[in-house]
Amino acid sequence: MFKFFSGVFGEDVGIDLGTANTVIYVSGKGIAFNEPSTIAVRKRQNVGNLEIIAVGKEARSMVGKTPVGVFTLDPIQDGVIANFEMTEALIRHFLCKVTGSNKLFSHPRVVISVPAEVTEVERRSVVDATLGAGAKEAYVVEEPIAAALGVGLPIQEPRGSMILDIGGGTSEVAVLSMGGIVVSNSIRAAGKEMDEAILGMLRQNHALLVGEATAEEVKILLGSAIPLVQEIEMVVKGRDLANGLPKADKVSSVEVREAINPILLKMEDMVKVAMERTPPELSKDIVDQGVVLTGGIALLKGLDERLSRTLNAPVIVAEEPLLSVARGVGKILDNLDAMKKVLMSVDRNAR
Repeated sequence: MFKFFSGVFGEDVGIDLGTANTVIYVSGKGIAFNEPSTIAVRKRQNVGNLEIIAVGKEARSMVGKTPVGVFTLDPIQDGVIANFEMTEALIRHFLCKVTGSNKLFSHPRVVISVPAEVTEVERRSVVDATLGAGAKEAYVVEEPIAAALGVGLPIQEPRGSMILDIGGGTSEVAVLSMGGIVVSNSIRAAGKEMDEAILGMLRQNHALLVGEATAEEVKILLGSAIPLVQEIEMVVKGRDLANGLPKADKVSSVEVREAINPILLKMEDMVKVAMERTPPELSKDIVDQGVVLTGGIALLKGLDERLSRTLNAPVIVAEEPLLSVARGVGKILDNLDAMKKVLMSVDRNAR
C-alpha cells in the first residue's frame, strides 16, 4: 500500500550530491542524469538578493565567461554544504527535472549520500535542504557504504571490504564488514585541489593564466599518477601574465604529474593510516579481495597501479566509477524498508 502511494505522489529519488557533479537515480528507472553541481546567479538591481538563471550543465558552461553582475558558484564544497540556500535550489531543480515541475503531489522520498566523517550539523543541513527542496522524506547514507553497494562488494558478510572513493572535494577510504564501517579516514583534498595545483604550475612554469575549466581539461588529458610509456603534450591557451595578451604554450604530462604529486601523496598517507587501524583478520580479506577504487579521480592514468605498489594489495578500478555511489543509493532506494539499517540517523535538534 505504501509503495503504491509513493508511486502516485512522487517517484523515489536517490542523489549523489558531489562537489563537482550530482548524479540522480530514479527508483525503477536507474540513473536519470549526471550534471555539474554548479549554479549561475544574477544580482537583482535595487533588491540585493540573487536570481538563479542557470543550473547544472548550462551553469558550468558559463564558468569564467559571465558578464558583470552574473557569477557562478558551487554550493557544495569539500563534500558538504557551503551555501545552504543555493544547495536547496540545486536539489529542487534536480527533483523538478525528475518528477516534472507541474506534477501535483510530486514529493518523493529521497536518499542522499554524504561523506562518512561529516558532523551531525552538516548531516542535518543536507536533510533540511532536501526537505526544503520538496522531498516528502529524506534519508542520508555514508558515501563509502553507497559506493560499496554500487560496485557489488559483499559488505553484509563478516569479511573485510575496502573502498577508496576520490571525488571532486573529498578523498575517503573505508573498511566495511557486516553492513557497517569498521575503519574510515578522509581528507578534504581531491580533484578540485588537483585543478588548483595545475593552475599554480601553469602560472609558475609558463606565466600562463587559465580558468578552472581549462585546468580540469588539462588534468583529464595529461594527468597521470605514474610515468607514462610515452609522455604526452597538449597546447594550453590562456592569458600571458607578462603582458596580458592571449597566449598558447605546450604543457607536458610530466609537468602535470609533478604538480599533482603532493595531493597523491596525501591520499596514499590517508589510506595507509586506515590500513594501520584495520583489524588483522580484515586486513587478510583486503589482501585477498583487493581495494576498489571509485570516484572521478579513479580514472586518472596509472592511479590503480601506483596505489597497488604503495599498499601491497590489489587495486581495482570500479566499472563506471563516477556512478558507483549513485548506483548504491539506488539499491537502497529500491529496497528502502529492508535497507534502512545502513542509513545514518539524524539528530533534528543538532546545532
